[in-house]
Formats: sequence, structure tokens, C-alpha cells
Amino acid sequence: MADTGDREEHLDLRAPTLGGPSRRPDGKLDMVITHLEMRRPPHRLARRLPRGLTIEHARSPTVSFYRYLYNTVGAPWLWHERRRLDDDMLRAIIHDAKVEVHVLYMHGVPAGYIELDRRIADEVEVAYFGLIPEFIGRGLGRYLLDWGLNEAWREHPQRVWVHSCNHDHPKAIAVYQRAGFVPYKQETVRIDDPRSDGTI
Repeated sequence: MADTGDREEHLDLRAPTLGGPSRRPDGKLDMVITHLEMRRPPHRLARRLPRGLTIEHARSPTVSFYRYLYNTVGAPWLWHERRRLDDDMLRAIIHDAKVEVHVLYMHGVPAGYIELDRRIADEVEVAYFGLIPEFIGRGLGRYLLDWGLNEAWREHPQRVWVHSCNHDHPKAIAVYQRAGFVPYKQETVRIDDPRSDGTI
């Protein structure tokens, strides 16, 4: 676990790439990953869900339903890790008792989800969070994130953390910071572009 100290406020965050990354001839993709954490519950309380919105815990979701959520929410932002897993590997993760998939519905239609991973003792990772593209821009993300953070702190972990990258929604890091997360580390990794190898 990194010692964040005072340098958190001085971390030089690179601006996200708008419009998506261009493809490189070598089929590679550079990702600037920003790690953020929260060591105390947020001051911002979850707001009451408006009429027509519900959040349901998808207990032991089917692989096909999970892939629908992951692929639909994540495609614009090049989410690729779970696409590369076979069904058995994916099922082992999403059926783990310490992994929670909470789905946001608007009038019965899936609108997004937040996945909380408690597999590391005294920590909760916001493993995935996002909205289905048709529901972006309606203010639903804040309801889902605040609700999810309340759930994450339910068992009083030492910290809640998340990571984002320069290919996520351009406002992702700012949204996490407004919710109470503080950036503590940034790194650049080079991966196979999931659009070039057929993953997306």
C-alpha cells in the first residue's frame, strides 16, 4: 500500500484523451492509469433515488448478463480485461461471495452498474462503475456512485480505492475526486490494443 502523504494534492494528473485514442501501427495502446483512494467515509451522503430508479444486488449473475453489462458499459472506454477471460474464469470472480455486482435500473431497464470487490482484507475496490451509453448525461452516475460508496463503507474497511485511465470517460477522475477520492499514484502501461486484436 503506497504512502500517500502530502504529495496527493500535488500529483500532476495528465489530462484524459478526448475522442478516444488513435490506433497505432504496432497494435499497442498506452494507458495512463490513475489510482485513487478514500481512507474515511465520504462527507457527501447518498441522495434518495428518484422515482423510477432502483439498484439491485445481482447475486451470482449469469455470465451472459454480466457480459452484457460489462461490454455495453465499457465498450466506449475500451474496457477489455473481462472480455479476455473465458466463462469459467469470469464466473469464478462474479460468483465469489466477496464480489458484489449492483445494477442500476430505470423503470426496469438496466442503466449501469457498480462492482465492489472485498477480496482483499480491510479494503474495497470499486472494480467497475459506469452507465450504459444511452443513460449518460442524465445525472444518474452520481446516484449510483454515492450509493455504491455507502455500500463499500458498510463493513468499515481501512480504505476504498479505484483506478481510472486516460481512455475512460473524460470526467471520470474529476467525478471520483468530487466523491472524496484522492489520487496517490499514476503509471503508464503499454497493452495490446483490444480493437486491434479482436477483443473489442
